Amino acid sequence: MLFNFKIPVLYFALFCIVTSCAQDKNPINPNTDYEIIVPELNNPWGFVFLPDSSILITEKEGKLIHYKNKVKTEVTGLPEIDVRGQGGLLDIVLHPDYHNTGWIYLSYASPKGSGDGSNTAIIRAKLMNNTLKDVQLLYKAEPNTTKGQHFGSRIVFDQNNYLYFSIGDRGERDSNPQDLTRDGGKIYRLHDDGSIPKDNPYVSTPHAITAIYSYGHRNPQGMELHPETGALWSHEHGPKGGDELNEIQSGKNYGWPKVTFGKNYSGTSITKSSTKEGMEPPLHHWTPSIAPSGMAFITSNAYGDWKGSLLVGSLKFQYLNRCVLKNNKVIKEERLLNGIGRVRSINQGPDGMIYVGVEQLGIVKLKRL
Repeated sequence: MLFNFKIPVLYFALFCIVTSCAQDKNPINPNTDYEIIVPELNNPWGFVFLPDSSILITEKEGKLIHYKNKVKTEVTGLPEIDVRGQGGLLDIVLHPDYHNTGWIYLSYASPKGSGDGSNTAIIRAKLMNNTLKDVQLLYKAEPNTTKGQHFGSRIVFDQNNYLYFSIGDRGERDSNPQDLTRDGGKIYRLHDDGSIPKDNPYVSTPHAITAIYSYGHRNPQGMELHPETGALWSHEHGPKGGDELNEIQSGKNYGWPKVTFGKNYSGTSITKSSTKEGMEPPLHHWTPSIAPSGMAFITSNAYGDWKGSLLVGSLKFQYLNRCVLKNNKVIKEERLLNGIGRVRSINQGPDGMIYVGVEQLGIVKLKRL
């Protein structure tokens, strides 16, 4: 009996070792550390630095925090937010000319509109005495759904003040991502006031949603401009495997769920195809999934030869992933801050340092040893 007991234990141990190795092949860089800048945050989904170096932080639970002089103040005046599943108060960015306009842009799960539940919305507002004023709804995805997954939603401005934002497929993978008449599974483009650019790719397509810029996405939770080319880059969650890094181009179809490197969570096949004519292949994919969230390029000299690297947060494996790029390809990856916790958001601060929002920890500053 003792012999029969040890054999399964041995096999179990070997299985765990093999599984662990298969889960993530990226090497650990031990020469990093961090300093906690904003402590005791639950889920810092997004954050921005204001001109006075204070920080506005979205907590997914529906709170907007103004952190100044080591004091947290809750901002009032938020719209009604539906906190369900992956939804709540999500991303935040400043207008590129914030000094003159004062506009702050936020994404969140809004219960307004048709149907029960909620869907992703984009607003802009101004901050006055820690209260949001002049709140304007720029976009609201329809219809609402009681499903709790795949709200997206990152926000980015480009060099021409176009506003881009992502909305996930909202758990309707067979209905939303490939249908231009339906919200969900898309990246959208607006003017900064919410109006539709005349050169958006589907403004002349009958019945299409004219705010759509690209489609065939699953759940993009990272988006940033490439610092050299100015191109819009985005990453999105795959199912079981198949997280993607994409360069987003006007009118392109990124394939979900017609093509994917992932499988259903049960292990069954979604599709036999990982590529198909007319659908854009990813620049890079992670299989198995790292569950990416947050994204930033290192553009400062603060980290030496890491300049030009792409940083991606891993929710699943709880580290900061540094991607070395060459000719729009990821040629090397390594784990920074290994085991720190679920990395939700990343920004380069005005001082050139990298700041990382970590669930159940706070916002930390990355230090290279």
